[in-house]
Amino acid sequence: MAGGDTLRDTEATHFGFREVPLAEKQALVDDVFATVARRYDLMNDLMSGGLHRLWKDAMVNTLAAPKSSRPFRLVDVGGGTGDISFRVVEGAGPAVTSTVCDINSEMLKVGEERARERGIDDRVSFVEGNAEELPFGNSEFDGYTIAFAIRNVPRIDRALAEAYRVLKPGSRFLCLEFSNVDVPGLDKIYDFYSFHLIPRIGRMVVGEAQPYEYLVESIRRFPNRAVFSDMIAAAGFERVSATPMTGGVVALHSAWKI
Repeated sequence: MAGGDTLRDTEATHFGFREVPLAEKQALVDDVFATVARRYDLMNDLMSGGLHRLWKDAMVNTLAAPKSSRPFRLVDVGGGTGDISFRVVEGAGPAVTSTVCDINSEMLKVGEERARERGIDDRVSFVEGNAEELPFGNSEFDGYTIAFAIRNVPRIDRALAEAYRVLKPGSRFLCLEFSNVDVPGLDKIYDFYSFHLIPRIGRMVVGEAQPYEYLVESIRRFPNRAVFSDMIAAAGFERVSATPMTGGVVALHSAWKI
């Protein structure tokens, strides 16, 4: 097994539109998010015109964490600054908790500060960990969310297998991710906005365009809805579905561990 991993690590993968050794991608992604950590949420507002808030609300509403006193444990992978977790616990019952698991320590620091400021640090915890090798036991969680993060994982199949492993039977997997614009005319507008305006906004807000050039490129390299749905099913999930939003700019992927 170890030999197989070594062979895979020497393979090429994509970092945006660049080809890089598989073993190097994670460090490159970490550098991107360390650069933008403090202004990540602001940039999301500017890049999406605030729509990312509606998309995340849709994910949280679909998760439907209990509003009663029934315990419910969420793992929010790639949740860095805690955006999804805050929404979940603040809108749910007192026994709902969330563990934010992210590989980037700078994003986690920002999230921990915000949780303390909101007075919910007793219900939202932050753990540094890799989506491909989660630091949790089998069947620990009642829900798994990942928002705008799975496209940054070098081995998506491993992340999906780990999602399946840590969920309890009868629990739900939800993934919010950029997708394929399928409205004629909107695709051209979206491309112009993505490749020409977003990097300029990034340069003005965080002083660098490169992190946002990568983010735009990574969206274009992500599998389409049908292919990604097949990957989710291959990990063992059932009742797999994908709901496009805003003309296909994003999609909410849902599946269950039966």
